[in-house]
Amino acid sequence: MVTFSWFSAVDRRLWQLALPMILSNITVPLLGLVDTAVMGHLDNAVYLSAVAVGSMVITFITMMFNFLRMSTTGMTAQAYGANNQTAIARALLQPLLLGLLIGLGLWLLRTPLTAWGLQLSGAQGELAQQAHSYLAIRFWAAPATLANLVLLGWLLGMQHMKAPVLLLVWGNLLNIVLDIYLVWYAGWQVRGAAWASVCAEYLTLLLGLGLVHYYLRRGGVSLRAGWQCWSAGLRRLLGLNRDIFLRSLVLQLCFAAFTVLGTRLGAEVVAVNALLLNFLTFTAFALDGFAYAVEALAGHAIGARNTRELQLMWRAACRQALAVALLFSSAYLLCGTWLIDMLTSLPALRAQARVFLPWLWLLPLVGMGCYLLDGLFIGATRGREMRNSMLIAGGGYLLTVWLALPLWGNHGLWLALLVFLLLRGVSLEYYRRRVLLPALGMSA
Repeated sequence: MVTFSWFSAVDRRLWQLALPMILSNITVPLLGLVDTAVMGHLDNAVYLSAVAVGSMVITFITMMFNFLRMSTTGMTAQAYGANNQTAIARALLQPLLLGLLIGLGLWLLRTPLTAWGLQLSGAQGELAQQAHSYLAIRFWAAPATLANLVLLGWLLGMQHMKAPVLLLVWGNLLNIVLDIYLVWYAGWQVRGAAWASVCAEYLTLLLGLGLVHYYLRRGGVSLRAGWQCWSAGLRRLLGLNRDIFLRSLVLQLCFAAFTVLGTRLGAEVVAVNALLLNFLTFTAFALDGFAYAVEALAGHAIGARNTRELQLMWRAACRQALAVALLFSSAYLLCGTWLIDMLTSLPALRAQARVFLPWLWLLPLVGMGCYLLDGLFIGATRGREMRNSMLIAGGGYLLTVWLALPLWGNHGLWLALLVFLLLRGVSLEYYRRRVLLPALGMSA
């Protein structure tokens, strides 16, 4: 019999795994703020714009390969739950080799990818030249960036949550220090910002390899066993990565469309949406922390074939994520106007942001389900259902934009975003009940 409690031992374990990732996520916007401050104090605004354009292109490409982190977490967590040391080693080696190969491919294709990114961004003249210089350097980091995703995923799957935090904080702080030195003191301007990121990625990779080596030795896991049967399960891994890649592509395109469609409504609308999306980003930091914890715990329970553990974990995750989502929605309801005033001093922008603020009251509660369910399906390594869910949500998003944008303008755009998050959650819940639970021999 499962007893009900708002804060059981399982809830505490969930917070132990989620909280470090939530706190480490805070360093991500900090890096962006420092980049802005460093480049913004140079004598020409084109440097700041060039780094912004280049970072956007690199981020878009990197997010396409985030499947390396996700699939590694799921495969590792299941191997850890099954106490299969050979599978644990293989769950590290296979995606690490794949990540390095993809990274090398990105480096070899850096010239056409740079041209494509600049064309997509619409950069011209000196801005295009400076952004080109930035991207030409940043692509040197591609192998390290993708390898770091794999190391992060493996450490999460093994539930060594302090190590991923150390990696993320170390990488971001290194980037900040090198940014300041190379841009201001060495006078390298845009090239300095790019080389700061490249150096930080490779130094983070060195730390990550050291941490993984330490945990492998501590757990008595030999990589030799993984090498001897490295091709076992490779087809499953490639299929999982393919499905998560398509899922990530649709996700990125939908959020890119949100920005592009906003530009058609005017520069002020773009600014308002960018400001309000900061709120959604901070909500995502918290819910992503729970998603990471769910990935690790769900994968462990499935690998151990412990359905009771999986059931207890899922109920705890729903309770705690609901509490956090309510906290964010309440904060935006009660303090949203004050937060807007903190982010901008422009009267017109403040007034417009207040008009669309009510959407932020709803989005944390609506989006909670899709974040948690993503974590569950990653832990279960069910990429096909994640892909199909995202295609359904993307279709609903486009249909809502087509119907609502001409009628309600920017309100229609925010409605489409809400529908997108809602459909992701609803469709994944359908797959959870109809596909995942029966496959595990569980009832809804």
